[in-house]
Amino acid sequence: MCGIAGILDFKGGGIERDILHGMVMKVGHRGPDDTGIYADRHVGLAHVRLSIIDPDRGRQPMRNEDGSLWITFNGEIFNYVELRRELTALGHTFATDTDTEVVLHMYEEKGEDCLRHFNGQWAFALWDRNRGRLFLSRDRLGVRPLFYTFTRGRLIFGSEIKSVLVHPGVNREVDLRALDQLFTLWVTLPPRTFFKDIMELPPAHYMTVEDGKVSMRRYWQLDYTGEQQNTEEGPCAERLKELLVDATRIRLRSDVPVGAYLSGGLDSSMVTAMARSYTNASLETFSVTFGDPEYDESAYQQEASRFLGTVHHDIGCSCEDIARVFPDVVWHTEKPVLRTAPAPLYMLSGLVREKGYKVVLTGEGSDEIFGGYDIFKEAKIRRFWAKQPSSKLRPLLLKRLYPYMNNLQRQPLGYLQAFFHARREDLSHPFFSHLPRWELTSRLKVFFSDAVRSEIGACNVYEELGTLLPPEYQAWDGLSQAGYLETMYLLPGYILSSQGDRVSMAHSVEGRFPFLDHRVVEFACSIPSGMKLRVLNEKHILKLCAGDMIPPSVKKRHKQPYRAPGGVSFFEPGSGRARFEYIDELLSRAAVGEFGIFNPDAVERLVNKFRKGLAMGTRDDMSLVGILSTQLFVHHFIKGFTGS
Repeated sequence: MCGIAGILDFKGGGIERDILHGMVMKVGHRGPDDTGIYADRHVGLAHVRLSIIDPDRGRQPMRNEDGSLWITFNGEIFNYVELRRELTALGHTFATDTDTEVVLHMYEEKGEDCLRHFNGQWAFALWDRNRGRLFLSRDRLGVRPLFYTFTRGRLIFGSEIKSVLVHPGVNREVDLRALDQLFTLWVTLPPRTFFKDIMELPPAHYMTVEDGKVSMRRYWQLDYTGEQQNTEEGPCAERLKELLVDATRIRLRSDVPVGAYLSGGLDSSMVTAMARSYTNASLETFSVTFGDPEYDESAYQQEASRFLGTVHHDIGCSCEDIARVFPDVVWHTEKPVLRTAPAPLYMLSGLVREKGYKVVLTGEGSDEIFGGYDIFKEAKIRRFWAKQPSSKLRPLLLKRLYPYMNNLQRQPLGYLQAFFHARREDLSHPFFSHLPRWELTSRLKVFFSDAVRSEIGACNVYEELGTLLPPEYQAWDGLSQAGYLETMYLLPGYILSSQGDRVSMAHSVEGRFPFLDHRVVEFACSIPSGMKLRVLNEKHILKLCAGDMIPPSVKKRHKQPYRAPGGVSFFEPGSGRARFEYIDELLSRAAVGEFGIFNPDAVERLVNKFRKGLAMGTRDDMSLVGILSTQLFVHHFIKGFTGS
């Protein structure tokens, strides 16, 4: 796992090595072990390395035998051992034991089609010097990031936007349409980022630049059209177990120790159990704990660790901790967040690194592909209610689904029906499953300034998303549609970025995700929805697959979403004082007015609610976190960013 950066000069005027070096060193946290640069008249490739496979010989940028191909690579190709055997049989020779060199030779053999053969997580730039072609690629599920922009006859790219911003030809300006998207969907829609004119290469896409022409293509798509292929539970569970075991096995390939996150839930416990069977030494596991029992899962973490025989480490996270690290979190996410959840994970990756680990396995992806989130059950209940809108019993299922949401428990049926869009006319909406969440988030826009409202104008986020959906989307059932939205947008745009790559790589820690092995994902798409969400029992087929490999209590427990204390983290209870000076500064009328995104009067009223202990509900919480993180974003990247 590493950090990459690069420049392509369309005119062949040469590359400034000092600028290239500055770009890649801006993401030095991604690769503290080594630095390398390749530059000719047309292209410059830079690399900072986190040494995991073949530490002694894996320097990058790496070339093939005759120097006609050069690559800067971030990620892992987990099936590189098998691919290397195939390539050796075809006559290819290797100078290292790295997966990076396998990528070079696979490109020699297959060209752009090499991507279909990779099982892994990656973002890379490959320079084909003979053809004068730059080949940029990103993995299927968007585990690893890649950003780019065009300016002054050049293509500038990097693992993080910080690298791109170092180039003197790149402007720093907030994209207000991205602001509109994030304050609706929680994410921006690729290729849009929070910076105007800086784009993100979408997951499962590659870009080629040759003879001044830029081409972008999708090479893989999530597809539920073959859902009825696997209909028998027993064989499905066995096949799923085979795939997951192999996905875990190949993700243990490393020349450095591999640990695991153990949250105490089904997914991380299964991954830990499968990893444990391939680990000769003691497997070390890591988790976050909270003093507040509403968020804490330490009892389940300890039980799972004892059952699986791991050496367990945890780190306690308080409200003060969240407020303390939050500026660093936003620096690494490079966009606002609506929840504080990335902050404890930022601390957790720090613990992992402190214990001497560079690699951890995690359970991300399971909820999206196997129907694990409450939003899937919520949508099913809402569909059930909408078919008989006058029912007084059906909406009670929603109250049972969210027993911890006290405000919801007190609401009358009329309010619930409107809030949850449980009307007949809502059933045909393409985003039925996500309407309550997205429309609740959209209410945060009441805090936007008049100037921002005017600039955004009549933009319709739903229409923008609709243009990105595959033609077959409308033919899928409700769970498949909801799973697609979670997997293709929230997963790469938030879970794997703000809660994943960005906060783990902040401490030079690589996350690996067995559930996001493309074979597992494709198999999940072939399973009938009833095997995933059996009535209201989430991840039914996965629980069958787990068998006795995890504690019974963990398998039976209700899915507890990962959450962290929110807006209350930033103010001391009782006194209402801000915990740190930056909070008062960035939420002051002066700063809010200067930055121009939010209405100072509205923000002041919200802040006073938190100071007086009167804030309540999800809306207040998300509003405070979203506003503060946006102010931090502007402070970090628009007002105060330096290339040094």
